[in-house]
Amino acid sequence: MKELHRSDMYAWSRFDEARNIDFNGYLWRRPAGNVVIDPVDTSPHERARLAELGGVRIIVITNSDHTRAARQLLEAFPARVLAPLAEKATFPFACDDYVADGDEIVPGLTALALVGSKTPGELALWLEGRTLITGDLVRANRAASLDCLPRAKLADPEQALASLVRLAELPEVDAVLPGDGWPVFRGGQAALRELVQRTRLAFAAA
Repeated sequence: MKELHRSDMYAWSRFDEARNIDFNGYLWRRPAGNVVIDPVDTSPHERARLAELGGVRIIVITNSDHTRAARQLLEAFPARVLAPLAEKATFPFACDDYVADGDEIVPGLTALALVGSKTPGELALWLEGRTLITGDLVRANRAASLDCLPRAKLADPEQALASLVRLAELPEVDAVLPGDGWPVFRGGQAALRELVQRTRLAFAAA
């Protein structure tokens, strides 16, 4: 388990050979109980490390395609599971609660429900106004650069672009931690604005 750009943030990953990209799980360590986002498979070492860091109080799943190893993690830690409100009726399993746009999951962690992505109401998480954690819509196939989910997988490309614009307009985003691919630890807002420009041009040319 790797310590990230701030001492209370950790990640662990699994490489997906079919997509040639890392799938990432994230841990925000906090005194009132740790939050895990989109957990991937954990080894015995990683579960032991999670226990050392204080266990897991809440698991946030950003979309139904990122259930990943959430249920496996629940076997080791009695956590509450949260998922997007827009997928409540169709989510693969029952969760403890469902999250809408603007909900504060815990103090300092706000949910942003996105439109136009692969699944309804996909969540991005805004941590203390500086770090953005994304699910599927924003990913990073290369270091120091962000990418959008391929157009063919989007439910509505124009709405998806509007969601990217919304993320790029967040003030003072420093780091972007995608569920899939390379994190951007500095200059996150600039990387998001560049992503909007490239996506707008790509959609116009399609």
